[in-house]
Amino acid sequence: MRSLRLRRDLGLQVLALYLIFVGLVVASTLLFENFASRRLQADVQAADLALARAIAQETNTFTSNALLAVSRLASYPEVMAADTAGMTSIFRAVLDVRSDVNLVYRLNEQGIMLFHYPVEPGSTVGTDFSFRDYFQRALTADGPILSKGRISPTTNKPVATAVMPLWDENGRFLGVVGTNLKLESLSQTLSSIVGEYPSQEQMDILIVDDAGQIVAHTDSSLMLSDATETMPQVITAVLNNATGSRIAPDLTGEEMLYSYVPISSAGWGVVVSRPTAVAFASPSIFRRGALLAIVVFLIGGVIFWLIFSERVLRPIERLAYFSQTVGLEEAFNEDHRQKLATLTSRPDQMGLLMRSMTEMQQAIEARLNELSTLLETGRAVVSSLDSAVVLDTILAQVERLLDVNMSAVFAYDEARNIFRVRASRNLPDWYIQQAVINPSDPSSITMRTIRSGQPIQIGDTETNPSFKAHRDRARAAGYRSVMAVPLLTQHAPPAALLVFRPDPHEFTQREGNLLYSFATQAAMAIENAALFARSDMRLQEQTRRLEALVQSMQDGLILENLEGRVIYANRRIAELSGLPPEQIQQSPVDDVMAQLLKRAPDKDNAATAVAAALHPNGEHKANLALVYPDQTIYLRLKVFEVTDSQGLPLGRGRILQDITQRQELDRMKSSLIATVSHELRTPLAAIKGYATTLLAEDVEWDMASQREFLEIISQESDHLNNLVNDLLDMSRLEAGNLTVRRIACDLGELIGQAAMRAHPQPGERLLVNLPPDLPPIYADPRRIEAVLRNLIENAAKYGGEGRIWITAVSQPTHLTIYVQDEGPGIDAEHAERIFTSFYRLENGLTRNASGAGLGLSIARGFVRLHGGKIWVEQTTSGACLAFSLPLPSSGQQLASFAASED
Repeated sequence: MRSLRLRRDLGLQVLALYLIFVGLVVASTLLFENFASRRLQADVQAADLALARAIAQETNTFTSNALLAVSRLASYPEVMAADTAGMTSIFRAVLDVRSDVNLVYRLNEQGIMLFHYPVEPGSTVGTDFSFRDYFQRALTADGPILSKGRISPTTNKPVATAVMPLWDENGRFLGVVGTNLKLESLSQTLSSIVGEYPSQEQMDILIVDDAGQIVAHTDSSLMLSDATETMPQVITAVLNNATGSRIAPDLTGEEMLYSYVPISSAGWGVVVSRPTAVAFASPSIFRRGALLAIVVFLIGGVIFWLIFSERVLRPIERLAYFSQTVGLEEAFNEDHRQKLATLTSRPDQMGLLMRSMTEMQQAIEARLNELSTLLETGRAVVSSLDSAVVLDTILAQVERLLDVNMSAVFAYDEARNIFRVRASRNLPDWYIQQAVINPSDPSSITMRTIRSGQPIQIGDTETNPSFKAHRDRARAAGYRSVMAVPLLTQHAPPAALLVFRPDPHEFTQREGNLLYSFATQAAMAIENAALFARSDMRLQEQTRRLEALVQSMQDGLILENLEGRVIYANRRIAELSGLPPEQIQQSPVDDVMAQLLKRAPDKDNAATAVAAALHPNGEHKANLALVYPDQTIYLRLKVFEVTDSQGLPLGRGRILQDITQRQELDRMKSSLIATVSHELRTPLAAIKGYATTLLAEDVEWDMASQREFLEIISQESDHLNNLVNDLLDMSRLEAGNLTVRRIACDLGELIGQAAMRAHPQPGERLLVNLPPDLPPIYADPRRIEAVLRNLIENAAKYGGEGRIWITAVSQPTHLTIYVQDEGPGIDAEHAERIFTSFYRLENGLTRNASGAGLGLSIARGFVRLHGGKIWVEQTTSGACLAFSLPLPSSGQQLASFAASED
């Protein structure tokens, strides 16, 4: 109940806020005092820690230099070899530059003193120092080390020893070289630092070694004493390489502030301490000021509350009561009305507030009604794609809110190039049929609002001169005023929303804005319908394109559902299986695959390969060979899972990729390797054999035999060179970087050179019959000679022992050369394939013939480079290969032709 009363009583709320404010001020003051005290303590601790860090850094430099010095001494050969004369000068130099060093010495591997400087007898006591802790540590160390502090027996002062173990190249321990460091210099430095602080600060600074002994202190009587007895926690922390501050009592029970920093190079530590009573003496001042401020603030707050309650709270309480009874007729009696009138008539801000609240209430009720209607209209827009239903709902809401009796939506009809009624309410049927608007009509209110993009209204159709042309139709329809608002659409034809009233009426700004909101909703409805129709058309078009693309694939595609039935198969699957497409749909996919595997030479192995590809842990692919009447097709089956956006399985897909051409390429590669290996080995074997014969020392050959052997070697070398050139020419032709350089050539000379270089040579079997008036050809002589050589070799190898004829026929535009033999001829089915690389016909005459199967392919490439053609000429007997070369028509054309080729 108290909580409910507090929420309803503004006076109690203000009082609560005031008390909260006072509490916050008091709490803030106390927090500030506490923060200031902590801040001061933190500053003191930071200052002491900074001092300890500076001393630690300086001491670290001191110890680092000492360790660096002994490391450098160990690098001298004289020190390693224990050369007394050499060490004398080196050690003397160390003492000259290092005032903090009082002794430099060299111990052997047993810890026996080999040499020390100064060399006076009193500079050291004893010779065996193997018992020292630093020597024992050096036996297992490979770097410089620093001993704990001790009292030197010669100077009776505290020292520490920096030692560097000496090891030879074989890892044998040779001893140590060391320096004694005077620690009194560190104590003097600490005394000078403490002297800079006032005596009441009671500042104390000490340095401890890694054993917890005090090696530097302002009080010399505490040197080398055990610091862990007086401050065990602090010494333990700093020797564990910790940095920080700690408040702890000393042996007398006085609370002390300790700040400590480790010295990393030596394992030592620095401790700065002073009493906390001295360090933290100021926070009480803040506490007294805070208490005084709280008392003053409370007195002023009481006075403020009394004035505020009388002048503000009570009038607001009466106004709150009046606002609660507004709209409640049973609670709003005459007495309440008089009090409301009295409060409203006040000339001050309270009266203005009451009058504003009354007007605001009326405006809010009207606005809520409008928003509720717009919300209902918006729900209708998004809940349906039927634009007719949505527009009728919008028009009904427009008539209800704007108090109009007729409304309509005019939209552009693209097919008829007019604007007509798309939706309406309460308009006569004849009006809807006759209301056809020409887009170029300047007097139409619909076209005016669409062109301007702004609302247009006619307050009185009888008096407005711009409406004169449509006045008779307005009288017949029964309206005197009209307002039109454009529908702003991007993906739909232009449209406008019109409302009609039976009396003259000037539409207000509020009505215009409200009608504009309804126009926006109508535009959204029309846009949604247009976009849906357009997206549906695009989806159908994309589906058709995708269907055409998949159907045009050279690879077969099967999609199956989770039950293993075909839900889609493209045209290639029907071609491969021999099944009609309508039979494949909804058939078990295993039946379709079984139909395919019927054409496999080894059905069992093919079925096993398919099953392995379908296994969840398999490779999801398999190679198949299907035999058809006209060819063997090699396929690669690839299996993939079909899932939805969440990864849930929907089915499975199978792609049958046609790899027949790839298999053919692999076969051609294997043929190239085998053929080229054989073709290279044959001439090489002949060259090797005859060369070995000529080089044999136990046989002397006559000049005729030697010449015969050398001619054979030369011929085989030419054969080998021709084969290599064929391979290079084929590579250039396939790369497309081979060019020809045309010059005037005599065809007869080219035939003679080609016959001489042919292997085997045709000899007397070659008959050349060229017309005497044959014009010169303009070509690359080396390439055309290669064409003729390949044709002659082909006829000599595969034409049997019969004759070979070469003839030529000159035409106005080209020259045709024919090479014919008396062999078995070439069937029409092989007429094109013989010009492909590595293709060879197998028959009785060609089984023992050598060749790489490149000659005719290269010949075709050279002829095409010249702009000609090569083909198999059909004859009744033998084989006839012909090719044509273009001829220029004039000298000028010839020059241009040759220049373009270059």
